[in-house]
Amino acid sequence: MSSKSVLGLFQEPEPAADAMDALAAVGFERGTFDVLTGTPYPEGAFGEHVPQHRLFRFPAFGAIIGFMVALLFTAATQIAYPVVSGGKPILSLFAMLIIMYELTMLSAVIATVVGIIFESRLPNLKPGAYDPRITEGWIGVVISCDDERVRDAELALKSSGALEIKHA
Repeated sequence: MSSKSVLGLFQEPEPAADAMDALAAVGFERGTFDVLTGTPYPEGAFGEHVPQHRLFRFPAFGAIIGFMVALLFTAATQIAYPVVSGGKPILSLFAMLIIMYELTMLSAVIATVVGIIFESRLPNLKPGAYDPRITEGWIGVVISCDDERVRDAELALKSSGALEIKHA
């Protein structure tokens, strides 16, 4: 069972919002279709599903892991190569703080970059249907569905006033 991408093109936002409602009425789940537009509209203006991102977790976990690794490295280094000077303790917290801060920040930044790539679903090896007129102000409603549901998607888009329908 293969998946196809169907794109309906609209020139006005109202028919595009109607197409979103029509696709939901036909039985498509809210996460399977989306709006493509080059014009900035508020999130949810077309009634589309607004996914919750989990990007904030990546830098938090990266910072925790970086802090733990830095603590392990600095403590293990000072214990493995003890330098006793003037009766001071072998584990010097102030000497460890700089390295712990730097490794915490480095791993948080690296985890953030990985999180951005992951949350953006890059690389997209199977791009869906697209039309260059979307960057010129047209509005596209794209849906990914199985081959047997393509006809339902086409009918819902056409009944909402799609000017053109493309497949990928």
